Amino acid sequence: MLTSTDFTGLFNERFARNFLPIPAENNLQLGQLTPQFQLPDITNGSLVKLSDYQNKQPVIVALTRIFTEKQYCPFCFPHIKALNENYEQFKDRGVEVLMITSTDERQSQIVVKDLSLKMPLLSDPSCKVFSNYGVGQALGAPLPGQFILDKQGKLIYKHLFSFLDHNASIETLLSYIDSHFMNGE
Repeated sequence: MLTSTDFTGLFNERFARNFLPIPAENNLQLGQLTPQFQLPDITNGSLVKLSDYQNKQPVIVALTRIFTEKQYCPFCFPHIKALNENYEQFKDRGVEVLMITSTDERQSQIVVKDLSLKMPLLSDPSCKVFSNYGVGQALGAPLPGQFILDKQGKLIYKHLFSFLDHNASIETLLSYIDSHFMNGE
């Protein structure tokens, strides 16, 4: 469900904390280690630490904007669906996709079920990861961003939301992965 007229759960503490617009900071530099995190994986019922992937495989950290289990960002909903539909293409290339949402665990469980998510959906209702990655916020939720990390956990690609370019396309992400990891880099 893309959107609903049911706004139950929308106006909460997280909404209030993220209401005022704060632009993306762009502080993460290519080649540097990104902030570590540990979050519950709602899809698989486990706890995910970013450090678990270090020295093992590249990772896409996909910060997404979901307001509630009934209200999706109109720019992020198609991106979430596209990442999920193409999840096997990333896995076939040895890359894990970690999608992070600011919805709480209960809301996230509904999202996983409704969208039949295959990829891990990590719940960050405190928005700490969003803040550490400097994606900004507006109108009740943090803004989206996509970050590709190499096997060492270093940032090699970042895309921050703008109204002209909402999310990195699947083609862009796959092309970047192919050019950096499929040639032995």
